[in-house]
Amino acid sequence: MSQENVEIVRTAIDAFNRGDWEATLSATAPEFEFDMSRSIGPQRGIYRLAEVRAFWSDWVGAFDSVHQDIEEFIEAGDEVVVSSVMHVKGREGVEAQARAAWVFTFRDGVAVRASMYQTKLDALEALGLRE
Repeated sequence: MSQENVEIVRTAIDAFNRGDWEATLSATAPEFEFDMSRSIGPQRGIYRLAEVRAFWSDWVGAFDSVHQDIEEFIEAGDEVVVSSVMHVKGREGVEAQARAAWVFTFRDGVAVRASMYQTKLDALEALGLRE
């Protein structure tokens, strides 16, 4: 099931990059949680499915453009680790990028949680894995 989970995450990130929230969240459980508790920004918190669309709309809406590039997928049983770079362009033309790692947790073929980590190493260690 791991490769299928990787494809679900890949499809969701592609949809996120298009701004299609419904497609992004199409393979999530009703109890899905978007865990930003390790964020160093003002968006720190854990968001339930009903809150995720508004969170993304507000966050993405603050920029002229937002795009997430995937560096690597790591299959880990019911989890998929994704290292990525988020590229944003602000209203004044200022561009920035931020690296992060995500752990997507699956149950019965749907995502139940997406947790953000500052580094791939942090994400792997949270799962008891090493590079």
